[in-house]
Amino acid sequence: MVMAARKGRAMASLLPSSPTAITTTAQPGSLAGWLSQIPLPKWALITVTVAVAILLLLFLICIIRCCCGKKKPKKKERVSLCAMSGSTTASLVQPEVEDLEQGTEQMGRGKLQYSLEYNFRAQELKVGVKQAAELKAMDSGGTSDPYVIVYLTSDTKKKYETKVYRKTLNPIFNESFTFQVPQLEVPESTLVMQIYDFNRFIKHDIIGEVRLPLASVSLQHVIEQWSDLAVASKVEEEQLGEICFSLRYVPSTGKLMVLILEAKKLKRMDSHGLSDPFVKVNLILNKKKWKKKTTTVKKNTLSPYFNEMFVFEVPFNQIQNVDVVISVWDHDKVTKSEPIGKLFLGCRATGNQLRHWSDMLSNPRRPVAQWHNLQSPDVVDKVLGLKSHLKLSLPPR
Repeated sequence: MVMAARKGRAMASLLPSSPTAITTTAQPGSLAGWLSQIPLPKWALITVTVAVAILLLLFLICIIRCCCGKKKPKKKERVSLCAMSGSTTASLVQPEVEDLEQGTEQMGRGKLQYSLEYNFRAQELKVGVKQAAELKAMDSGGTSDPYVIVYLTSDTKKKYETKVYRKTLNPIFNESFTFQVPQLEVPESTLVMQIYDFNRFIKHDIIGEVRLPLASVSLQHVIEQWSDLAVASKVEEEQLGEICFSLRYVPSTGKLMVLILEAKKLKRMDSHGLSDPFVKVNLILNKKKWKKKTTTVKKNTLSPYFNEMFVFEVPFNQIQNVDVVISVWDHDKVTKSEPIGKLFLGCRATGNQLRHWSDMLSNPRRPVAQWHNLQSPDVVDKVLGLKSHLKLSLPPR
């Protein structure tokens, strides 16, 4: 009996302990219970949770911005003015102040009436300055003192002026001027008529101008028309003309051959609108004048044809130190001849001149011809930096 009682107590002590060993603090179906079943360390679970939270936050921010942000109208969208207030409509229709200022520059300067007549037999262009109307007021009293300057871009030195008309915005000029223009050069010229406001003690103010390319009009009959004045252009660079010549160098013999072929569109130097051109070819060695040769004079022409060859002896060891200066002059028997334009070639040259010189050196014994624009003689002389003339003996070969 005692033994049976002991066994019963032992079994009773074992029965309550069994459920205690397998119970947990987490309830079935809770988050902690679910996480306890994931085979990852605690720090990894925290990292994943934070990342997911950040992504959700960013997603919510994007949704809020898309829904609440203002939509900007596209450029191609039409804007309805009827549904807007008056001030907003005015801001859309009314131009900016800068646009108004630019429009003022282009408009409100007045207009000019003129006539053109070309005499093919005498090769003369007759320009008639008739009248102007609705000119811009340049004086404080609301008027102007206008006069007109007339010239061709092919000869900017020869300019004509009308009389000055006091205190008027509608002057009547009725003056005519004649230009000597060869028929072949008419399409290359532009007629310029500029209206100025006369001032006695200060610089004259330009009101506006009319520029008429002669290639754009038919001179087969008399032309008479009105044109609106435009803003005056900047002073155009004076065109001195072009010249074509050929260069050839033979290293074995040390001979430099310069063939002057022709020139065109030369600047008018004489009172009758033509020139008597000739060409000088100078060799400069180490910035000192060395040799010079001259072509014949061609009378009364702006497009002379020469076809004259000059040969200079230049040793190969000196060719890099030589500058070839090509200058066109207007011959005058009474006074000193005047230079029309000039250019130089050599290793110190730039642009087309340097390219022409390089082509000659890279193609020995072969003539290389090219057209060049003439430049101002003063500018070329300044670049060359010529020293006083010294006659040099030919370096030993």
